[in-house]
Formats: sequence, structure tokens, C-alpha cells
Amino acid sequence: MKTQGMSTRRSRPRPVRVAVGRAGTAMSQWLSRPLTSLHLVLGVFGLLTLFGLVMVLSASSVESYTSGGSSYDVFTRQLMFCVPGLALFWLGLRISPTRLRSLAPASLVIGVVSLVAVLLIGTERGGAKAWIAIGGSFTVQPSEAVKVALTLWGAHVLVARRAVMHRWRYALSPVVPVTLLLLLLLVLQPDLGMTVTLGIVMIALLFFAGAPMRLIAGISGGAVAGAVLLALSADYRLARVMSFLNGTETDNLAAGYQARQALYSLADGGLLGVGLGQGSAKWSYLPNASNDFIFAIIGEELGFVGGFAVLALFATLAYTGFRIAARVKDPWLRLVVATSTTWLVAQAAINIGYVVGLLPVTGLQLPLISSGGTSLVVTMFVFGMLANAARHEPEAVAVLRKQSRTGQGRLSRLLMLPAPEPYRAPAPRAAGRVR
Repeated sequence: MKTQGMSTRRSRPRPVRVAVGRAGTAMSQWLSRPLTSLHLVLGVFGLLTLFGLVMVLSASSVESYTSGGSSYDVFTRQLMFCVPGLALFWLGLRISPTRLRSLAPASLVIGVVSLVAVLLIGTERGGAKAWIAIGGSFTVQPSEAVKVALTLWGAHVLVARRAVMHRWRYALSPVVPVTLLLLLLLVLQPDLGMTVTLGIVMIALLFFAGAPMRLIAGISGGAVAGAVLLALSADYRLARVMSFLNGTETDNLAAGYQARQALYSLADGGLLGVGLGQGSAKWSYLPNASNDFIFAIIGEELGFVGGFAVLALFATLAYTGFRIAARVKDPWLRLVVATSTTWLVAQAAINIGYVVGLLPVTGLQLPLISSGGTSLVVTMFVFGMLANAARHEPEAVAVLRKQSRTGQGRLSRLLMLPAPEPYRAPAPRAAGRVR
């Protein structure tokens, strides 16, 4: 029996759920826009570059003042390398994928020659002969550019063989032998960190090209075994590994000193950090504070929030890179984007991993954030390639070509970018006689 006068309650939508739903709808609509991938790449590139310059200035100020009497020496050098870096970013953004692919074999040859030149006339730092001095004031590290050259050339070869990648003979040759030659030249320097990165490039190429998983697993196992042998072949590398396995409590002044000081810096930072420029680790407590261990300075001065922001930017890079790779039609460009995204994000993960104590120290830089001119220039060029690929997504091509005809597109006019050409698959070759 119904009770007289009893009114039925109507459920009202909660404001929080409505706000979340609207935000989710707005985000999905924005992600579905034709130029979203391009805007994401440009946004991540700009934020990482500016953030890196600020942190290099903060982390290197004490070291610069101690060595040269000015707190801006390392920062000024980093800023100077931004000029050719931005020029190469523009070149990577502007050059057509067809033209870039045609340059892949020549870039690999130049890379091999440069690695041989390093062994002959290179400059030694920290036990590694990996740099070539230019004019006495600047040095370049050719191995940074070799990663890009191997990516471009490896994609060029593997895409041409994508129909037979299930056959081990075609999947292995010639990419794996050439990569082994490059790895040998890096081991002779020796540069273990760059060797690991180049191995990641090779495995990513094979994986995204569709090589058999058993082959990839075998090569990965061999790579791990090779890394272990390299770690055991030198006393200082073995000391780093043993310090990582045993903890740093027993060798605070030996191999584990740097890793332990990094953990102290992160612990001092807490949630919000001690303030930009106010960290104490850079006062000769943490070696390579502006280079390999700059993430520790970020954690100390900007706290968990600053460290999380860096992680979020590289997570956004991973999402955007694979989003572009899934959308572009050119198989070669797809493989280049997926491989480049993989080694950029993997290098950042390795750097952050050994700073926070999850991996042994390998000496890899944090892309666009660590000080280092060659790394900065090469990484900027790679971001230019990613932005170029974003412009070649089919929907983006249609929009940009329409803007070029109607006189719109201020960014394209400002950067003097030509309208992207739609991808046209090459005509199938005539079948030969069957014998």
C-alpha cells in the first residue's frame, strides 16, 4: 500500500560526475582533431627544452663558477648548442620523408667513418674515447648521431623486406651484422651506455618490422649476456654493478658514492622540493650534477612534483609517438617513428632508473634535459622528424593542404613549411618468371 503524501525522490546528477564527464568529452574531442599529434609533439618538445635549460643553469652554476669563475659557463654552452639544434629541428620538420629516406645509406656510412675517427683522433674523458674536439672549445660525440643513422637505414632495409620478415635469414641480414660492427666500435671506446642504447635501436627495429619473436628473444638474450660480459671486463664497471647489487652502504666513498648522493638529493626534496636553485647536492656533493644525474637535482629542488612532471612529459612523448606511428601510412616513416620513440623513452627510463636506484649506473643522459651539446642537437632533430611525421597523418595532410590553398596556417607560413604530400604506395614490381 502506498503511503499518502509521500513524494518520490528523484536522483540528481552529482556535479563532480558531470564535470568529469564533460572534461572527458572535451579531451576525447581534442584528441580526435587532425593536428593533435603535431601539437602534442611541439608542446612536449618546447616544455622539455625550456625545462632542461632552466635545470642545467641551476645544476651547473656551482661547478661552472668553481672551474671558470662564472656561474653561466655550462649554461651558455648549452644555450649555444640550441642554435644548431633548433636549425636541425626545423630541417627535420621540413624535409620530405622520401628525401630523408634517400639519405639513410649515406648517413650510416658517415656514422661508421665518424666512429672510426673517434678511435684515431678522439678526445678521452672519464676513461672513454668518445669525443672529437672542434677548435679547442667544443667537442662532439658522433655516437649520438649514429643512433639516428641506424634508425633511418635499418627502417629503409627492413621495410623493403617486410613481406619476408618471417624468414630469419632476411630478418637478420644486413641490419644485425651492421649493428654488431657499430657496437664493436662503441665497445672499443669504451661507451657502455651508448652501446645499450644502440642495442635498443636494433631490437626496436626488428620488433616493429615484424621479425619473429623467437629471433628477437634470442637477440635480446645475447644482448643481456654481452652487457654482463662488458660489465665484468673492466674493474670500474664491475664495481658499479656490485655496488648496485650489494647496496651502497659499504662503499660510500667508492663506486656507490654517486648513486648514494643521488638518493640523498631525492630524499631531501620531499613533495615540493627545497626550491629552484636552492639545492645543496650541486655543491660538489653529487658528481655530474648537470649531466647524468640531473634528475636528482630536479627531485631535490622541485620535489616529487617536479620529478612527476618529467615522467608525465616522457609518458606523453611515448603516447604521441606510438599514436603517430599507428596513423601514418608510409611504412618506412611508421618504423622510424616507432623506433625513435622507443629509444628516446627507453633512454629516459634508464637514466631515471639508475638515479632512483632501480638500475646500475650506465652514464646515459636524460634527453633534452641533461647538459651535453651533441645529445641536445641530435634529440632536437629527432623531435623535428616526429613533428614531420605528425604532419603526414592522413587527416593532417588534408587539413594542411587545404590551409595552404586558402592562405591559412600561420605556423606553416612562419616556419616556411611546404604542404605535406599524401603517401602513395609504390607500384608493385612485375613478377619474374617462375623457374
